[in-house]
Amino acid sequence: MELPDIWFIAIAVLWTGYFVLEGFDFGVGVLLPLIGRDDTDRRVMINAIGPVWDGNEVWLITAAGAMFAAFPAWYASAFSGFYLPLLIVLLALIARGVAFEYRGKGDTDRWRAWWDRAIVFGSTAPAVLWGVFFANLVRGVPMDADGIVTAGITDLLNPYALLGGLTTLAVFTLHGAVFLTLKTSGPVRARARAAALRAAAVAVPAGAGFLAWTQYAYGAAWTLPVAAAAAAALVAGAFLAAAGREGWSFTATAVAIGAATVTLFGSLYPAVLPSTTDAAYDLTVANASSAPYTLTVLSWVAVVFLPLVLAYQAWSYWVFRKRVSREQIDPAPAYGGREPARAGGGERPDAGTPSAPAPSPSGD
Repeated sequence: MELPDIWFIAIAVLWTGYFVLEGFDFGVGVLLPLIGRDDTDRRVMINAIGPVWDGNEVWLITAAGAMFAAFPAWYASAFSGFYLPLLIVLLALIARGVAFEYRGKGDTDRWRAWWDRAIVFGSTAPAVLWGVFFANLVRGVPMDADGIVTAGITDLLNPYALLGGLTTLAVFTLHGAVFLTLKTSGPVRARARAAALRAAAVAVPAGAGFLAWTQYAYGAAWTLPVAAAAAAALVAGAFLAAAGREGWSFTATAVAIGAATVTLFGSLYPAVLPSTTDAAYDLTVANASSAPYTLTVLSWVAVVFLPLVLAYQAWSYWVFRKRVSREQIDPAPAYGGREPARAGGGERPDAGTPSAPAPSPSGD
């Protein structure tokens, strides 16, 4: 296996980590107005992801940076060809991050309502558009011999890509609802369980259909069991959520997202961006990669720093692993609208089930 192949796998791993971790952040944001009946409920939901949402976005920065460094032609063609949807994703993520920080700095309902809308938009838009983006990567786009993507917006919004967007939105919403059942207590937890079942009613058929389409049209022989495992994990996550097995349910939805991402990258390989104009114009792992010296330097940097990053993130999840409850929310914060982060407090997730590391209260 050559260095370009190794770095293609590394980038697939980074995107997988991003979708598994940021997926539940998006889901919580999408569900904010549906589960949060009052300001205290919404603060419980925001505090559930408060200490980790920005760390989860580091996976996106690292994945995009790795694409730029290891496969500059892939990065240039994909990020310029999908300029409009990726610009919307960027603006949405900025709006969401600002909303998390500024929501609690005003005392009026109107102030918080506007920032809540920014959180919902900043979670829903990326949840949809990442599915559209990766579906089009697998399907291919009109691209000439110079690697210039000539696709218009109507080319990108094809039926396969739209199903991909619906799938990521529904699956991330399910993932976020299950995370809330694992991470909160009281009425928020009860409503999150009901929301998980409703989200599963869309996520399971949409996910199964998208995986079947991907495998039939673009998949390789070895991706068939991976796609089947993703669909089975998604179904299992829904049934486990209904049974109240929250830790196992979260594990199942995380496995479903991870296996689905592997299916997409496996269906894409050895291309990194197929051309629907002419197969001779495809960008591949071989013709889109950086020079061997660059990939060697990148490999040493990754070997040194990646374990440190993973260790720090694992430690932060462990520290903020307790549940968040309404009782922990100060009705009139004296911190500029921000709760102090607490490593303790609240009840532990259900014993006997593997609970995903989950944070404790942070700021609004």
